[in-house]
Amino acid sequence: MMRMEPIELTRGTALAIEVKLPKTTLLVVTTDKGYIMCGALDVALLNERLSERRIIAGRATGVRTIQELLDAPLESVTHEAEKLGITAGMQGRAAVENMF
Repeated sequence: MMRMEPIELTRGTALAIEVKLPKTTLLVVTTDKGYIMCGALDVALLNERLSERRIIAGRATGVRTIQELLDAPLESVTHEAEKLGITAGMQGRAAVENMF
């Protein structure tokens, strides 16, 4: 099952996506510029093998809901996210605000 819903933030409206898979749930909050995601995101892959794509993204681990993803500190971020002032340890919601 897949669920999508708008998330109203201070700087704009993001899109929350929840995908229920066997034994796991993928969680994403995205803007037109970048996204944060649950622990399934491979930040090292984005930074190393896909660096030419300049992906703005952050990863939070141990989250089970969209609200937890927004509240959690990011465990890692891409180099492109760092250029926007997004850092590891930053709350997911604040990171998304920087992606508008």
